[in-house]
Amino acid sequence: MNERVSPPARDAGSDPRSTSISFDIFTLFPGMFQGPLDESILKRAQEDGALSVRLHDIRRYATDKHHVTDEPPYGGGGGMVMKAEPIFNAVEAVLGPASEAGGLAEDDTPVILLTPQGRLFSQEIAQQLSRCRRIALICGRYEGVDERVRQHLATDELSIGDYVLTGGELAAMVIVDAVTRLLPGVLGDPTATVKDSHARGLLEGPHYTRPRVFRGWEVPDVLLSGDHAAVARWRREQALRRTLERRPDLLTEADLSSKDEATLARLGENEENGPED
Repeated sequence: MNERVSPPARDAGSDPRSTSISFDIFTLFPGMFQGPLDESILKRAQEDGALSVRLHDIRRYATDKHHVTDEPPYGGGGGMVMKAEPIFNAVEAVLGPASEAGGLAEDDTPVILLTPQGRLFSQEIAQQLSRCRRIALICGRYEGVDERVRQHLATDELSIGDYVLTGGELAAMVIVDAVTRLLPGVLGDPTATVKDSHARGLLEGPHYTRPRVFRGWEVPDVLLSGDHAAVARWRREQALRRTLERRPDLLTEADLSSKDEATLARLGENEENGPED
């Protein structure tokens, strides 16, 4: 059914740290996924057996002669609406029948509809999904999907931002990437995901690498001091500063210590009084 099968996996089963996840992506445009899945971290994760991605062309599950997957909406209005039947057929052929209450009858696989109306995708949701063994993503298109897909097939609806794309394919790629990089062993540095922006409710601070001086701009001395405790304090303060300046809304949910609170108070006072010398 025009499925993409991941490259043959290396022997990852012998690695006790290895964890694998499988994505079934239902789309009208499987060709859009060529490129992102064949490069960098996602390619290596598939080769190592941590990630499996199967693409399912919804159009192939339409039962009429011309494989129609969209129709004008009842009641009139602009745009076209994706039909329920091909989507149900595709998902049920791959994952099993849907229950009366919605979702799959005998499977705990989340069936996620990608739509601007969904809840906002976040690092926290990515972490939750990374604990799943299998995830189904339905890529919406056109004006939207028949409401019965939302009510009786999808178990969740996600949006990657407060804007509208031409379809859910790009959103699906974002979710695959964000979730896969959280799996043990996928990234070279096992602590990398803990340091990421949003991982602990804060944005990351600035990073520097060679050369020490570039066009007259120097790397902060503390990063060259060799004092690991001082570097850690500086990075924490910079993360707090950047979050306060750019995303203060994140601070209400961040895990902050009493020292963090004191640092934020000082930074806030400095901001009111003007930049530090």
